[in-house]
Amino acid sequence: MSGANASPTRSASATARSPKRGRSHQEMSERRFGSHAVKLTRPDKVLFPDDGIRKQEVIDYYERIADVMIPHIKDRPLMLQRFPNGIYEKGFFQKNVAFYFPNWIKRASVKKAGGKVTHAVCNDVSTLVYLANLACITPHMWLSRVPQLNHPDVLIFDLDPPGDDFGPVRQTAFALRELLESLGLKAFPMTTGSRGLHVSLPLNREMEFDRVRAFARNVAELLSRQHPDQITVAARKDQRHGRVYIDVMRNAYAQTAVAPYALRAKPGAPVATPLNWDELSDRRLSSQRYNLKNILRRIEEGDPWKSIWRHPQSLDRAAQKLDVRMSEEARRVA
Repeated sequence: MSGANASPTRSASATARSPKRGRSHQEMSERRFGSHAVKLTRPDKVLFPDDGIRKQEVIDYYERIADVMIPHIKDRPLMLQRFPNGIYEKGFFQKNVAFYFPNWIKRASVKKAGGKVTHAVCNDVSTLVYLANLACITPHMWLSRVPQLNHPDVLIFDLDPPGDDFGPVRQTAFALRELLESLGLKAFPMTTGSRGLHVSLPLNREMEFDRVRAFARNVAELLSRQHPDQITVAARKDQRHGRVYIDVMRNAYAQTAVAPYALRAKPGAPVATPLNWDELSDRRLSSQRYNLKNILRRIEEGDPWKSIWRHPQSLDRAAQKLDVRMSEEARRVA
């Protein structure tokens, strides 16, 4: 497992402990990861009613995916999307670490208007299991890592389809990849587990958010000019007219994106799944192809994003090339 955590073991003493009134022996247990103990509560609570998926299965999933997932979320402030009563009941987003969080969970305090927010940071399997036990179905991550929170290490293009057909998203992703490669940049695709697709660029953190977002906006604008019938940058849905929307607004300080390998609170328990580009050629692909039942078999072959953070990229030269391309495009349509 990640960090200094050892393989988990169930505490026999905790399991044998006399249960509270109305609570069975099976409803509370404990797992230990090195020196960290995580008490599991109500493991039989059904969180995905249509699929009969219990909280225990969600906890087990995050424990098993930890070694693959944690490199993508390490040192990032998290926003927790929790559904204590299941996905069909009202859930909530939690930013602040509550008083009952154990001291061994890493924290990141960031300023906000009138005060500060203290986020949980997940750098080990024990933290991931603890959050899953809180019925955190989906962790959403910042696009930067402590201590350089003003400098993102990833840029995300969020491709939002106009309907249920995933084909236009696939086509847009390939067009975006071609443009980015012409600028000297390597991109990585990921299904969101919801409707769309993220195309991500690992960055070297030399730029602050405002410059990164400006670059992303110019890329999206140029692509929409090149493919005006297929792609739009219009945020309002009534202005999209059946086109794929490229959203770049999450590239901002304190904004979040769904974490790679996070579950989504939807029937079937779909998973946000990093892909290889050749997988986008499959016409059967949808944003919800991978889920709690099949994702672990998939990653037996390895994580397609395993090396993504080893090759951070600079946007400086790409931004210069992009300015030239945009000027050429403006003259073309003039």
